[in-house]
Amino acid sequence: MALSRRDSREKSMVILYQYELYKKIEENVDVEAIIKQNDVNDDFVNNLVNGVIDNVKVIDEEANKYLGDWPINRLDRTGAQILRIAIYELKYTATPPKVVLNEAIELAKTYSDDSVRKIVNAVLDKLVNE
Repeated sequence: MALSRRDSREKSMVILYQYELYKKIEENVDVEAIIKQNDVNDDFVNNLVNGVIDNVKVIDEEANKYLGDWPINRLDRTGAQILRIAIYELKYTATPPKVVLNEAIELAKTYSDDSVRKIVNAVLDKLVNE
């Protein structure tokens, strides 16, 4: 059964969170194994996860332009993954910006505190309106 786009973004956030944790333990992490551990067979999830991983430096630089004195690596891991997924979607996919913003804010409401939600909202708003 195919996942909804919202569920795909949520699964992608979880997988990227796990990937980041595993990278702290070992250098070579098999992201495909993590995707399988999460019982996901979804092209959109694969695109988001691999896209974020492949472009994380550019994505983080983009985020940091708008984060000022609070770089992305200081955000909680969940908030950072939500922001990375949203920036990836804005820069590398045809997903409408309004959808990206709404989905990122909803994920941040569910998985992060209000201050992180506000940061995610502000960064994405600035990015979309530049």
